Amino acid sequence: MTEQSVFMVTGASRGIGAATARLAAAAEAGYRLVLTGRTIAPLRALAGELGGPDRAIAIACDSTDWTALSGAVDQVLDRWGRLDVVVANAGISVTTSFLGEGGEPPERWRDLVLTNVYGPALTARAVLPELRRTRGHLVLTGSAAGRGVRPGNLYAATKWAVTGLTQSIRAECVGTGIRVTLIQPGLVDTGAIPPSRVADPKLRPDDVARAVLYAVGQPPHVDVNEILVRPVGQRADR
Repeated sequence: MTEQSVFMVTGASRGIGAATARLAAAAEAGYRLVLTGRTIAPLRALAGELGGPDRAIAIACDSTDWTALSGAVDQVLDRWGRLDVVVANAGISVTTSFLGEGGEPPERWRDLVLTNVYGPALTARAVLPELRRTRGHLVLTGSAAGRGVRPGNLYAATKWAVTGLTQSIRAECVGTGIRVTLIQPGLVDTGAIPPSRVADPKLRPDDVARAVLYAVGQPPHVDVNEILVRPVGQRADR
């Protein structure tokens, strides 16, 4: 990567996205940062923290809105002329039960599926043509929940979908020079943990961010396909 390389993070306002942006800004590669999310105020605050307009920009963008997402990419290219790393991190968690024994009402499930599956798919479509030009890197945030069965858990099913999506993207990108990585964190202390899991072992957002930067920091001929990272003591079925 060059000193002018551009690093974009979706869902950058808090948690894993914000932690990844901070580490990328501090990386030796000297990335310029693009921070996107649905709420502009925390993005602007983080952009200011990371060096202001010359080093980081904030763009209000819903990753499930193709017009907004493709427009954000155009804005980045108009400003800095390139895109080198994209972390498709935007996602939400909703507690569900198919038997109707607790959980959020079905009306909230649609946003869960759109944000966690449709959003990263659109992100890939918006950024891959430019990543092909720069021989860049696409990172998708999955979950350890996308590797096993979780009773009544639609969130886990969406993360299974992200696993399949990542593999499909990687297969299509063979021969392009694009690297594609799936990050699968265990339970992360993002401030949105369900009450039933508050006492469980947890990762910090910067633990996951370090995994992202590890994959991105490999030599160009090395493609780290998947990273599974759990806190010590987390059960495999949780």
